Amino acid sequence: MNARYARKTRRGAVVVAITSVALVVAGCGAEDKPPTDKPGSTTIAPSKGGTASQDTQATEEPTETLAVLTGNDGVQLVISSAVRDAGGFLTVKGALKNTSSRSIALPGQIRGAETEVMKHGNSLGGATLIDSVGKKRYYVLRDTDGRPLTTTGLDILPAGKTAAVFLQFPAPPASTTEVSFQLPTFEPATLKLS
Repeated sequence: MNARYARKTRRGAVVVAITSVALVVAGCGAEDKPPTDKPGSTTIAPSKGGTASQDTQATEEPTETLAVLTGNDGVQLVISSAVRDAGGFLTVKGALKNTSSRSIALPGQIRGAETEVMKHGNSLGGATLIDSVGKKRYYVLRDTDGRPLTTTGLDILPAGKTAAVFLQFPAPPASTTEVSFQLPTFEPATLKLS
């Protein structure tokens, strides 16, 4: 009876040891990745001081420039692409630039006036596309929780810094080759679609 008990105890200790080693090995090499919001969304993470972190804002200059929209206080929106995809979306990509010598608080108007969008913080949710030929206005898409499918967490842009941005809209029909891009507090611009 004692021998049987000793064998069971040893077997249990071996199982516990193997399980412990397996858990330790499974944890090795795991990367600490920051959480992402939704697929296809980009968030500029604010630092403790309420400004967007400089690491996330250091972006390469766009290879192509479709349009440059000028805002208040030396802020520019440089649009580098406006591309339709097979899913029926149009994705606009670019960068917000602070060309001034001081930090700029991005205006709340850029998120638009819709209550659902305003609940989710400062974003580019107020942007629209105007198809003058088709006589239609397209708004930034929202998810089921009312979050705009655009860069969020936009707060303060330090002097001389750039923040990469994106916006998703319903795609205009293939016959529409250009639209007017509008963002509150910025000058409108014409975009050629691809």
